[in-house]
Amino acid sequence: MEEVQIKELRGIADLRVPLPFPVTVLAGPNGCGKSTVLFALACAYRAPSGRLSDRTPAKLFPDFRPADQAGQDIGDRRTPVEITFAYVANGERVQMKWARGKGKWNRGFFGRKRGSQPQREVHLRTLANLSNPSEARAVLQMGRKKFNTEQIDASNIAFAQRILSFRYSRLSMVTAGARNLLFAERSDSPATSSSRYSEFHMSAGERAILRLSLEVSKTEDALVLIDEVEAGLHPYLQQLLMLELQRLALRNRLQIVVTTHSPTVLDTVPAEARVFLERTEENVVRREPYRDLIQRALYGRAQDVLSVVCEDEEAEAFFRGTFDVLGPRVDLLQNDIEVGRNTGKDDFPMHLETLGKFRKLNDFVFVLDGDGRAVGAKLEARAAELGQVARVIYLPGEEPPEVWVWNLLKNATDRYAPVLGLTVQSLAEKLQGLEGLFAGAADKPAAIAKGKLSALADTTARSTPALVRLVAKTEAESRKGVVFELMNQLEDTIRQWRSSKT
Repeated sequence: MEEVQIKELRGIADLRVPLPFPVTVLAGPNGCGKSTVLFALACAYRAPSGRLSDRTPAKLFPDFRPADQAGQDIGDRRTPVEITFAYVANGERVQMKWARGKGKWNRGFFGRKRGSQPQREVHLRTLANLSNPSEARAVLQMGRKKFNTEQIDASNIAFAQRILSFRYSRLSMVTAGARNLLFAERSDSPATSSSRYSEFHMSAGERAILRLSLEVSKTEDALVLIDEVEAGLHPYLQQLLMLELQRLALRNRLQIVVTTHSPTVLDTVPAEARVFLERTEENVVRREPYRDLIQRALYGRAQDVLSVVCEDEEAEAFFRGTFDVLGPRVDLLQNDIEVGRNTGKDDFPMHLETLGKFRKLNDFVFVLDGDGRAVGAKLEARAAELGQVARVIYLPGEEPPEVWVWNLLKNATDRYAPVLGLTVQSLAEKLQGLEGLFAGAADKPAAIAKGKLSALADTTARSTPALVRLVAKTEAESRKGVVFELMNQLEDTIRQWRSSKT
């Protein structure tokens, strides 16, 4: 589904909500219409069986219209209402409309002969607690009736196991008629009464994650709608949940729309996938989230953070050392840069593919070692195919940074001796001794260089990354050479990123 438009429903005069990404987040103050939009989306499809489900406007937006209330101005006012959906079906863009005048709800297909409502599974989930006393009593009365017990296969909760901090040895579902109750047995607790419990004893977050896992973990090609996705969840679990939902959306061809009040949830999707709603005197409007002005106003958090992907700890250290000099020039702090590492260059195309599908490439810089130029070319070509740009920067040389740093120290002993707190003779002797020590090593050149650099760092009471960072900073401060050129390239990249955010 590409878009939904709502007219004259629950205080929404005319609102158009685009849905361009696999996962969309609806945000805004209480009463701004988030749940109304979510429930409207639930009416978009028929069930795969071809029958109309109970998710129709008549069921989800019922009117209170008393039969006989003479002299009392009470009851919902019935006005013409429209909910229009835009889909892409078989490569063609089509539309369908639910409309209600003075009578009942009807579907229209904009003049298409033999038009029909698209079929797709729809899961509508609200993460509320079992807190209503009458609801709790009704479920507890299941034990007084005939009920069935079904064991839940582990594959059905793989989604939950990746999010929750403990493991289950068994899960069971007790059903009686239309009601059901979940029982869990944890494998990380002693076999006592506390290790087996029903969902009445679960935290709100545990219950929500388990129920959601059971509903969507094996679902394919479906629309998944979740109201207040963060309910009962710690911010860290919110991040994990959104990450799993995005993975699930890509893997199982799902379209997922959630509502939230959480800035943590908003952080997990690109700006264009954040839909900010605001209620005015006459309507509900959608605010553009560019430069996160709306998000900052609603949630008090800035999102001007540039993400950097490096190959390893030494590559990050080289980048950080360069940025130690560049940061003041571009008015950015180290905390304004998020660096991810310990991912080999061969994994970079996979990262780009995922980021590209969620339109996040603009906020990422890929930093490759000097021997990764072939990979960088592939990244740039694939990003162009996706209609985006891959920001790729190469560290100096034609090899990993450890090799480049080692060779630099050998060739500039007189310059680096005072930087390292050594005499020129002492540094030369250390370098020569380590060359001899590793002369017979049969490992790869990069591994040998890393070993020599690590041994040198130890003799100066530093870690290898600290030594690499110091060298990168010193070269950037020299205002000449390849590291200075690298710093200028990074400055251009940051300015382009900032320009794209305005």
